[in-house]
Amino acid sequence: MLELTMATVSGAEAGATAGMLMADAPSEPGAVLRVGRDRSVCRLGTPDDWLFVSRVHLEFLCGPDGNWQVTWLQGSQPDPSSEVRLVAGEYAQPLVYGGTLPLPRGGNGEIVIQDRTAPRSVNVGFYHEV
Repeated sequence: MLELTMATVSGAEAGATAGMLMADAPSEPGAVLRVGRDRSVCRLGTPDDWLFVSRVHLEFLCGPDGNWQVTWLQGSQPDPSSEVRLVAGEYAQPLVYGGTLPLPRGGNGEIVIQDRTAPRSVNVGFYHEV
């Protein structure tokens, strides 16, 4: 099972979180969890006015072996207005626009979506239970 928690943080709320949401899915091949502004397809929806997060921004997909990966889906703009990185313990790696990274099996961490134009972010914590 993959469990996600999402918190939105802005400069005005430094040190505080707002909009804590949770979602989970079984580790079955083809299972999908999405993060973005379009609540019709995203299990975790960000505030509508946070335009640095696309309508469908991140997609978590379970592969045939039960391992999860995260993809930063390309939107309608050639250049994104955010930066995304995966953090797991001491390990931190940027996720490139349109790129995919594997999540650590049986591990936990965080995907941080940072607005390039304002001091605000969307933090998506993950825990992969095996």
